Order: sequence, then structure tokens, then C-alpha cells
Amino acid sequence: MKKTVLHISGMHCASCATLLTKALNKVEGVKTALVNYGTEKATVEHEEKVTLAQLIDAIKKKGYGASLETGVTKDLEQRKRTYETRKQKLLFLFGAALSFPALMIGMFFMDFPYRTLFLLILATPVQFIVGWQFYHGAWMALRNKTSNMDTLIALGTSAAYFYSLYVVIFDPMQEQYFETAAVLITLVVLGKFLEARAKGKTSAAIKKLMNLAPKQALVIRNGKEMLIPAEQVLVGDKIKVKPGEKIPVDGIVLEGTTSIDESMITGESIPVEKKKNDKVIGGTLNKNGSILFQATKVGKDTVLAQIIQLVEDAQGQKAPIQRFADAVSAWFVPIVLVIAIFTFFGWYYLGEESFSFALIAAVAVLVIACPCALGLATPTAIMVGTGKGAERGILIKGGEALETACKIKQIIFDKTGTITYGKPLVTDCYPQEKERELLSVVASLEKSSEHPLAEAIVKHAQEKNIPLHAVTHFSALPGKGITAKIKNQAYYFGNPALCSEKGISLSSYAETIKNLEEEGKTVMLLFNQKKLLGIIAVADTIKENAAQAIQRLKNAGITSYMITGDNERTAKAIAAKAGITHVFASVLPEQKAEHVKNLQRKGKVAMVGDGINDAPALAQADVGIAMSSGTDVAMESGSIVLMKNDLHDVVRAIKLSKQTMSKIKQNMFWALIYNILGIPIAAGVLYPFTGWLLSPIIAGGAMALSSVSVVTNSLLLKAKRLR
Repeated sequence: MKKTVLHISGMHCASCATLLTKALNKVEGVKTALVNYGTEKATVEHEEKVTLAQLIDAIKKKGYGASLETGVTKDLEQRKRTYETRKQKLLFLFGAALSFPALMIGMFFMDFPYRTLFLLILATPVQFIVGWQFYHGAWMALRNKTSNMDTLIALGTSAAYFYSLYVVIFDPMQEQYFETAAVLITLVVLGKFLEARAKGKTSAAIKKLMNLAPKQALVIRNGKEMLIPAEQVLVGDKIKVKPGEKIPVDGIVLEGTTSIDESMITGESIPVEKKKNDKVIGGTLNKNGSILFQATKVGKDTVLAQIIQLVEDAQGQKAPIQRFADAVSAWFVPIVLVIAIFTFFGWYYLGEESFSFALIAAVAVLVIACPCALGLATPTAIMVGTGKGAERGILIKGGEALETACKIKQIIFDKTGTITYGKPLVTDCYPQEKERELLSVVASLEKSSEHPLAEAIVKHAQEKNIPLHAVTHFSALPGKGITAKIKNQAYYFGNPALCSEKGISLSSYAETIKNLEEEGKTVMLLFNQKKLLGIIAVADTIKENAAQAIQRLKNAGITSYMITGDNERTAKAIAAKAGITHVFASVLPEQKAEHVKNLQRKGKVAMVGDGINDAPALAQADVGIAMSSGTDVAMESGSIVLMKNDLHDVVRAIKLSKQTMSKIKQNMFWALIYNILGIPIAAGVLYPFTGWLLSPIIAGGAMALSSVSVVTNSLLLKAKRLR
């Protein structure tokens, strides 16, 4: 399967997105297609045999434009959005310059000479120049045997304009509505201008991320320094960065020391000290020292590029709650057209009102209805929510994760690297008099292992300048330990369970093992095929904010669990320090997913881990939260990625989810209530009781502001505190 992201141009409302989604899903070989009106993008999963030309052709046949999203088209897309906003602003100003005088003449200068002629002259350019986009959109919808918001606007304003033209020619004594049609179009264009400007602000987070990377890099090639565009940097290039400059790509420091501000990537405010062999991230700021580094990742492979792609993918996805809005939008315009027809004939034939009264009521129904508010309710809130998270180093991969996170009632934390720092240290060796001999054998065995505990032991031996031996027949025993040979002597090194399994007695060290485990230390034993040779204890430091974060989750009604391969005594000692009472101990990596599955019977479960040895558990959980240091990002592991190792970000991610879902529900409530109340009022349901009929001008103004209010409400999410 292949995924293609296309930028769509020419969409006017949520109905357009629905039409294109159906068209793309009909292309043979397409598995799923999703068109997002809020982001103006189509995300298509399809078989390899499906070509880009086929996808673009399916969109163009419906009357819309499409282009493959690349670095170049992203800039072009931004320019197009800016152009569209400027165009709507100019159209509004032109329309207002003509419709305002028309409104004044129509309302206050009833005896003005040549009044009707002036109104016709003022309204006509508004109807056919400012309003051309609505006619074009309505025609394209008609060609596709569907309808959209443009259909409603074109029908409503045309009815008012052409009825007025008929009156001028055949019955000059009747009331005409030129100013109504002109003001309606102007107000709708004002709404489109405000909506375009607000939608531009919802993608501010992505713009901010894209602006992090510098445009140029000082590269040293063949001994010469040259300033080249950052996109021309190659893997292996040596790059010089001076104080105050930004790192252009990812790499490893070759020379120099400095401190780097990584807050724009990880959200961590304290600058990070960098020296030789340390990794640097593109887009971060070099604070106070010159460094020379070698590029290891360039272009779309850099951490910054992956973050931008992840956020864009998330903003292009729909939350499950959007399905309801899509279902309503699909039938919205046809239902409104039917209501408008019934409104006209109801007043004209069943009531005692005039033709013009019935017409104005029908026009009010057509122009007050707004499917866009419903279509924008979810995507705009998701765009702002995911963007706000990205600014804090919380990367949420899509609407589904955002919607599910607020329902979480249970969280399972992996121990190593999540509850603890994941940087264990050797604390005890028994027998103490044989420490160097013991460390020499164990470090030799562990030097082939990548486990954090193995690294701690090897590092400890190196610091003591202890010589290592050649090892053969190395074999890992998952969840238990390792075995290997030194000088043809077989050794085992692992947990007490492995020792017992091999029939080796622990009686001589039973009390020592118990005491060490109660202190929260991980005990590992070295033995051969005959006897126990020694004990090494390793301890990992609990993160200083772990207990506070766990308490915040508890206050929010969320139960925390810790899962680890450590034995129960050690696990409970560590969990107690973090304030966790529920522990899954002696769990093999492949068993973690099963524990998640069992807890899911009680409700929604989140799994927090580093994404390395707990990927199946992260995938099994309703929400997988992968913690990262900002360089080796576990981008594929979880539905939420935390760029810094701060457990408070787990709390913040859930809080952000709740804030975003609250905005989505507010938006949908407003969009539904607006249409449920507005359409009957426009149809004149209050007229028999109050003698009041809603003016189409007021109806048009309400419609224009309904979409803007939804987008503005989503933007208010930026002001919400996330601590």
C-alpha cells in the first residue's frame, strides 16, 4: 500500500469535500480516501498500481484542482491561501462599496429620482462579479449531479435579483429587492474572507515549525567553506555552526562544545550541553560556542521534517465524531432546497401573503442555511489542538487519538525509561573481595548486549579499567538474561528466576537478594553450570516529577499501573516511590500487550513506553504514548509521541484532548442549533404569532458569521492553559 497526499483547490464548503471523497474512493485500487475541507488536503491510501495521474484526474473531473504535496507545493499552497484571502478581501471591499449605497437608497430614499435604475446599476456588478464564484461553484455541483453551499447562495440571490428585474420591466409598482441580493452576496463574501483568514491562523503551528530550519548552511567540502541552500546538504557533509545560528540538519558533533536551545523541538526550556559525538537536531539554536558537525539526516529524514509531517498528517485526519457531521452534510443542501420550496409554496398558495412575501421567505431559508459551520467544527479544532501540542513537544498523530485520549481511565507505564530515567548504575557487587574478577567476566558477557542494564555494567567496568575477555557462543534469553562462553567455560548471567530454572541454589545469598530488591534494585546473578559465582545489583533513578505526575492523574480519576520485567519485590519498591500501587512484575516483553488487553475489559487504556521493546503493547492500547528524548524519536510506535522525557506531558496530552474535544462539541452544538433554529425562523414559523419575518439580509449576515464563529471558537483553544 502507498499513501499520497494531495492539495485540493476550489473547495467552497464541506459538501465539496464529501463529493471528492466519494470520487476518489471510486478509483479502482484505492483503499481509503479522505478529503479534509479544513486543511484543503486529500489523503489517499492505494495500491501501487494506482498512479498520481489517476487520482488527480478523478478530482479534476469534478471541477477541482489538485497537486501532489511536496516542499515546493507547500510554499505554493501557502501563497495560494494568502492570495485567496486577499482576493476575498478585495471582492468584499468592492461589493461593500456598491451594496452599502444600494442599501441606503433602498431603505431611506424611497422617493429618490431614478431610484430603481440606480439600484439596478449598483446591484448588477455585485451579483455577477462579486458573486461569480457562487455561480461557478453551483454550476460545477450541478454538473456533478449534487449541490453545495454555492447552490444555496446562487439560487437565493438570483431569485431576489431576477424577481426584481422582472418587476422593473413588467410591474414597476411592485417592491423590488436589488439591495437585498447585493448585500447578501457582500456579507457572504465577508464571511469567506474572515473564514480564510481564520483558517490560515489554525495552521500557524506548522508555519512556525517550517520556519525553524535555516535556509542556508556553511558546509566544508574539499577543505573549502561554502554557503549553500540547506536542502542541498548531503549526508556526510561537514557543517560549521557559529554562536547564535541555527542547526540546518541533524548530525553528530565532530569538534567543539556548546549549549543548544532545543525548546522549539522538544519543549525543554533549559539549553542542552553538547560535545564531541553528541547528536544535534536541525532547527535548534546554537547558543554560545562554534561547532563542527557531520550531517547524518537531511531533507525529509530529519527530526524536524518528521515532526512537521506527523502534525500535517494528524491535521488531515478526521476524528470519529466527524462521521456524524459528514452524514448530516451529505443530506444538508438537498433538505434545505426542499424546505425552501415548501416555504415558498406554503406561503403563496396556503397563506394569504403575496408572491414577494413567499419569495423573500424562501430566499431567507436558502441563505441562512450553513453546512460549512458543521464541516469546520471538527477539523479546525483538531488543527489548533494538534498544533498547540506540537509547540509543547506533544505530537498527536490524528483525530482518533485526540478523541480517545480524553476517555482514558487507566494508564500502564513501562518502568525503564518511563518511570525511571533509563540510565541505571551499578550499586553493589558480592562477594566484594572478588569485585574486579566478577565485573571482568560479567562485562565481557554483556558487551554484546544493547540492554540498558548491560550498558551500565560495561561502563562501570571501563571506569575501573577492568580488562575484558573474548566471548563466544553468546545467546540472549529474553526476559531472563544471557549465556556465553569465556575460554570454553560456559557462564550464565541473569535474574534469580533463571538461576532457579538451572537448578542453582540461592540460599547463600537469599537475605542479601531480598534486601537489595526491597531497596528497588535490580539483582542479577553470575553462575556456571555448577554454582553461583556472584551478585551484581543495579539501580535506576526514579524521575523527580514521577510521583507528582501520577498524583495529578489520580486526581483526574485515572488509575496508574507499572509494568516491568523486574521481580515483584523490586517492582513494588520502585512503584511505591512513584506513588503507584498497581504493579505487573516479572513480565516478558511479549506479554505486555496481553496485560493491556486484559485491562481493556474495564475501559479505555493508555500505554506509556519508549517504543523499543513495548511496541506491541503500544499498538494494543487504545492510546499508545511513546516517550522520546527528541533525537531517536519513536515516531512509529505510539499514537502520541512525547518529545521530552517529562511525565507531566502525559497529563498535558490528556488535558489537551479534553480541551479540544470540548471545543469540537461546542462547535457542533452551535452549528446544529444555528441551523435547527435559524431555518424555521427564516421560513417564517414565528410570523403567525409575532407578525415578524426574518429579513434575508439578516439571514445572510448570520450565515456569514456562523462559519467564522466556529473557526474563532477553535482558535480560542490557543488561549487555554496547558500546564
